[in-house]
Amino acid sequence: MRVIEDVEKYCRSIIVVNDGSTDQTAAILQSCPLPIEVVSYSKNRGKGYALVSGFRKAMALGYTHAITIDADGQHFADDIPCFLEGLKENPEGIIVGCRNLTEENMPRQNTFANRFSNFWFRLQTGINLPDTQSGFRLYTLSSLKGLNLITSRYESELEFLVYAAWAGVDISWVNVRVYYPPAEERVSHFRPVYDFFRISVLNTILCLLALLFFIKKWAYTIFSFCFFLVAALYLTVLGFFLLTLGGKTPSHKEKYHQILQRVARYVIHHVPGTTYSYINPSGETFATPAMIVSNHQSHLDLMGIMMLAPKLIILTKNWVWHNPFYGIIIRYADFFPLSDTEQMQDDLATKIKEGYSVVIFPEGTRSATCKIQRFHRGAFYLAEKLNLDIIPVVIKGFGKVLPKTSFHLHPGHMSLEVMPRMKRQDMGGTDYRAMTKKVRQMYLERF
Repeated sequence: MRVIEDVEKYCRSIIVVNDGSTDQTAAILQSCPLPIEVVSYSKNRGKGYALVSGFRKAMALGYTHAITIDADGQHFADDIPCFLEGLKENPEGIIVGCRNLTEENMPRQNTFANRFSNFWFRLQTGINLPDTQSGFRLYTLSSLKGLNLITSRYESELEFLVYAAWAGVDISWVNVRVYYPPAEERVSHFRPVYDFFRISVLNTILCLLALLFFIKKWAYTIFSFCFFLVAALYLTVLGFFLLTLGGKTPSHKEKYHQILQRVARYVIHHVPGTTYSYINPSGETFATPAMIVSNHQSHLDLMGIMMLAPKLIILTKNWVWHNPFYGIIIRYADFFPLSDTEQMQDDLATKIKEGYSVVIFPEGTRSATCKIQRFHRGAFYLAEKLNLDIIPVVIKGFGKVLPKTSFHLHPGHMSLEVMPRMKRQDMGGTDYRAMTKKVRQMYLERF
């Protein structure tokens, strides 16, 4: 009851799972004066089953996140704000409350099992997590959908983390305190020999699965690279016949852009191990030219943006424009390098009269962490000079599937959201400096 009272100070929505207790727990929970939800069943099924039962109840009640805390009093409820701070940095992942493994009265068998588990977790996922056995965690409930556990008891918490990591879920941690009473006062359900054996068996299975996962991941990457290569070759050959031999007429240019859009859509929808969602609540059609600004996470962003509409002019860095792999496609599509600003304005004005929108990534470079970086003013300066509306586009997940610092693909979900058009006449006297700050703040709030 003391744990519930402590938690209630920080979180009024409390779900208590009674995992087949044989003492007076059911009666105590029934008489609890605090507003709690109780999930109870007669037979003890283990911690993993209890967690899954609690998560299902939370999702049924409409919650998106859940903090789990053990009922034995070892955790401090006043560490809950630490998780909420961590949630700002990792809003869609799992946050583990890492304990000090040298804490006074920490059972030796627990310490050994934890370090043993940490080692195997790092081997299986590549993530160096200091405390894989902590039950004090924050879960994004959507990240658990589709995870099928092998186990249902003590070791299932490790299994949650491994499967989530393989699914591309961000796993981070915050430091928390822990209290272990003296040995003579301690009540523990950890069985050193039996539970350690189960953890060992689980790690053996997970290592075999990790090997298969590693092979599968690189197979996906090689397949996708070949797929991109074929698509680039197709667009290059098509550009040669349609634009070099056929002539760079407006109709040929528009036809090439339409094919670019179809190829980009096909590629994004067929990246192995991923899902994709397109969100456009305002029904934006891009029929009226605008300045489209987007955050930048991955090389895949370009494909995602090209899916929006056929008549797009994307502003790129010089090295992208001269890239030997896809630079010729960029040039066929009349995507402009960010170089001569005055000449570029004249060229863009011509394209805008033809019905093209302009796309720019105001961060200037891909974000290695997928966090929103500082916005440069160039996009908003051009929008002001060219008298264009602004359409913010929010990219999520692209940097998880193909991170800036990685050479291979990861499983995950990619989404692209078109936010409502910001009409030029509604901006009043706002200059491009103020607009830069305003739009970046919108992205920060969105994330």
